[in-house]
Amino acid sequence: MIHAENLTKDYGTVVAVKRLSFEVGKGEVVGFLGPNGAGKSTTLRMLAGFLGPTEGRVEIAGFDIQTASEQARAQIGYMPESSPLYPEMRVGEYLGFRAHLKRVPRKERKAAVERAMELAVVTEMRDTLIQHLSKGYRQRVGLADALVRNPPLLNLDEPTAGLDPNQIREVRRVIKSLGAEHTILLSTHILPEVESTCDRALVIDRGRLVAQGSIEELRALRAADAAVLVLRDPEQKALPLLKQRDDIQRVKQQADADRELTRISFEFIKPERGGAVLESIVSELVGLGIGVREAAPRKASLEDVFAQLTGVEEG
Repeated sequence: MIHAENLTKDYGTVVAVKRLSFEVGKGEVVGFLGPNGAGKSTTLRMLAGFLGPTEGRVEIAGFDIQTASEQARAQIGYMPESSPLYPEMRVGEYLGFRAHLKRVPRKERKAAVERAMELAVVTEMRDTLIQHLSKGYRQRVGLADALVRNPPLLNLDEPTAGLDPNQIREVRRVIKSLGAEHTILLSTHILPEVESTCDRALVIDRGRLVAQGSIEELRALRAADAAVLVLRDPEQKALPLLKQRDDIQRVKQQADADRELTRISFEFIKPERGGAVLESIVSELVGLGIGVREAAPRKASLEDVFAQLTGVEEG
């Protein structure tokens, strides 16, 4: 559905996007993840045909965005971070106006607007002035605008920016439901958004693609940096022993629902050697007669990977 090849955008001496190449297949919901200023919005504007690249090319459903612009843009529903809403218009009126601008045939316009409002869950607001809508509903009207031509591809730029937690959950639910019938590229710097709605993710930093893959594949890019032991240790020998080791740190005993079991967590000083260190610890404990019920490395979170790839802590 999307084929981007060596996509580059310069603003004088500033390189906003540099040699970006990726593909998004039909029916995928893909997160476009990166810190603020990474080049996400610039890339989405190029993908939508609103900004020409300095170098490189984009195909949307086989149509070149520059040489077959009209056919390519007909495939796209683009929702910018700040949708161009007119506060003095009513929701239904505004979407009808947008359908006209997008050349939806007159005979099909009413049905197209109804469908878009239904998909974006704003039907009950059709007669409400946009200026009276909450931020969450305004975002959904922007989403309805992207849907009004019933495009197979949705490019959504930070669709939950500035929303409260309840509004975020509702918009995410709408986006997830749209994934059943549309290909979606979702630009965001919010990690839970990607984990809750996307099949896989592209990670961009300073205009470059630094990683891509499923959430599990991205997590696997970072070695486990900690582990948890669940022990049968009535004499409480394990904790002081582990605190003496020089290959682990932050050793802590945690409460366990089963009073007969002891749960201890720790971090590896060298995560790349975590597997060997954990094996050594288990062997030592078993040799002392301590029952090891569980020895599990902690799975890296998407936050860990994001920080490692971009140098930015999510928050």
